[in-house]
Amino acid sequence: MSPLRRALVAAVAVATTAVLVWPTGQAAALEVPTGPDGDAFYLPPTPLPPGAPGDPIHYREVSTPIGGVSGAKSYLVLYRSTDAAGRQVAVSGTVFVPTRPVTGPRPIVSLAPGTQGLGDHCAPSKLFRQGTEYEQLMVSELLNKGWAVAVTDYEGLGTPGDHTYVVGRSEGPAVLDAVRAATRIPALGLASGGKVAFTGYSQGGGAAAWAAQLADDYAPELDVVGAAAGGVPADLVAVSKQLDGSAGFGLMLAAAVGMNAAYPELDLPSYLNDAGEREFAAREQKCVGDMMGYAGKRIADYTVRDPIAQPDWQARLGENKLGADAPDVPVLLYHSSGDQLVPYAQAKDLHRAYCAAGARVSWREYFGEHVMGVLTGRAGAVAYLADRFAGKPAPTSC
Repeated sequence: MSPLRRALVAAVAVATTAVLVWPTGQAAALEVPTGPDGDAFYLPPTPLPPGAPGDPIHYREVSTPIGGVSGAKSYLVLYRSTDAAGRQVAVSGTVFVPTRPVTGPRPIVSLAPGTQGLGDHCAPSKLFRQGTEYEQLMVSELLNKGWAVAVTDYEGLGTPGDHTYVVGRSEGPAVLDAVRAATRIPALGLASGGKVAFTGYSQGGGAAAWAAQLADDYAPELDVVGAAAGGVPADLVAVSKQLDGSAGFGLMLAAAVGMNAAYPELDLPSYLNDAGEREFAAREQKCVGDMMGYAGKRIADYTVRDPIAQPDWQARLGENKLGADAPDVPVLLYHSSGDQLVPYAQAKDLHRAYCAAGARVSWREYFGEHVMGVLTGRAGAVAYLADRFAGKPAPTSC
C-alpha cells in the first residue's frame, strides 16, 4: 500500500471509528467489567454484545510468575476479534505491563505464541499463571526493555470451539486485536497511539507475519513500526509435505484440525478412518508435548483419502499462504538452515516474495534445527524491535 493510500485509509478509518465505533468502544473502555475467576472467564456472552474488533469484553488482574523482571503486572483479557470468515469471535489473552514509569505512550509488543496444542488447558494465559509457559522467557526480555506485552491465546484456545491452529486469517487479527484490547482498558494504563510491534516463532512467527501483512488494512490506526518473525510456516502445503511421515507429524494432524475449525465446510471428519476418528475425538486432550508422539506416521494412516489433495482444501490453504501482499512495515525474517519441521525453502521463498513486492525485509539464517532457532534468534529479534522503537532506519536484505 502506498503512503498516500495508507494515509487515506487511516483517515477514513479514524473518521468512521469516531462516528460509528467509538461510541460503543469508548463506552466499553470506560466500563470494562471485571470477569469471573476460573474457567468461567473464558466463556463469552452469547450472542456477543455490540462492539468492534479489539473491544474488551471483560478483564481481571491476575498473579503470574514473571522471572527476571523487576516489576510488572499481568491481566487476563477476553476481547473481540475476527475469524477467518470475517465474523466476530471472542479471544482470550494476557497483557503484561511494567510498573516502572515511562514518558509518553508505552510501546507495546504483541507476542504471538508458538505451538501450544489444541486443548483449552494448553492456552498460554493458563500456562503463564502456572509458571509453565515457555514463552515466559521472551516475555521477560521484552518487559525488561520497558515495553508492555500482549499475548493472544488465539481463537479456540481457552475459549469455546476448536483452535484454528496455523490459520493465518484467524491468527493475524487475534494478534492485532490483542493490542487494541490492551489500550481500551483504562486500568492497564496503556494509551492508544503508541508504537506497536509484533514478534513470534514457529506458529507464532506465522501469526506475527500475518499481523504485519494485514495491519495496514485491518488496523490502520495502529502505529506499527515493525515485526520479527522466525521459523515461519508461510506455505502450509509445503510444510505438510515435510511433516508427513516425519517426527513432527502430530503438527500436521493439528493443522488439519485447525483448518477444519476455521472452515467447517471442509468437513475433516468425512475423510477419517477409524484411527482418525479416535484421534479427532481426543483432540482437545493434546498439548504440544502430546503432539510429538506421532513420529513416522502419515496422513494415510488416519484417512480414507487425503483431504489436502482436494480442491477445496487447496483453495483454503492457498488463502492462508503468506506473501501475496507486502507488509507496509519493516520485517525481520529468520530461520534455521536445518529446520526439520518448517521447511527452510518455503521461508526463503517468503523473503523473496516480500522483496519482490517492495517490502523492507531483513533475512537472517541460523545454523541448527527448529527448536534451536527460537533460542539462537531471540536476541536478534529483540534487538531488531528495539531499533524500530528507537526510530532507526530498518535494514534490508532485498
